[in-house]
Amino acid sequence: MTDGKTRTAAQAAGLVVIMGALAWASVPFYDWFCRVTGFGGVTAVGLGADQVLDQTIALRFDGSVERGMPWEFKPVQRQMEIRIGETGLTFYEAYNPTDRVVAGSASYNVAPFQAGGFFTKIDCFCFEEQILQPGERVMMPVTFYVDPEIVDDREGKFVKHITLSYTFYEIDLPEEQASLSQ
Repeated sequence: MTDGKTRTAAQAAGLVVIMGALAWASVPFYDWFCRVTGFGGVTAVGLGADQVLDQTIALRFDGSVERGMPWEFKPVQRQMEIRIGETGLTFYEAYNPTDRVVAGSASYNVAPFQAGGFFTKIDCFCFEEQILQPGERVMMPVTFYVDPEIVDDREGKFVKHITLSYTFYEIDLPEEQASLSQ
């Protein structure tokens, strides 16, 4: 009888460990999944559009932090209008109000989903981990364009507004940074 209880307890503990590991890995795994599949309006990465159209599109910018992330994070400019194919530049501001070094990584999304494949990032702070020192405030750029092919796409041609959203979550400090902050 004790053998059955021990086995059940071991199975329950194993299940708790597996569920904890899955929860810990969910944010980076989801971000990877979206980048690979384009699910959830994830953007493309490119060098620049071949042509600029006279037609414009409105862009909105959003920023948030995951629960437990101590940073303050927001777009500097909430919206802009650019010509389709034109290279745009916007900035997000991050601030670390704590007394410790904090590393973060940003996941992103584009809405509506139909626009995700046409919103192309040339350069973005989200391509790399970010490390902010205590009290540090930084401006982080995003260079992008909306691919002119959106106007010929069956669903994309009806898109009039695109929202680019980022969520920062805390990550472990790289080894060299962790040894310096101790």
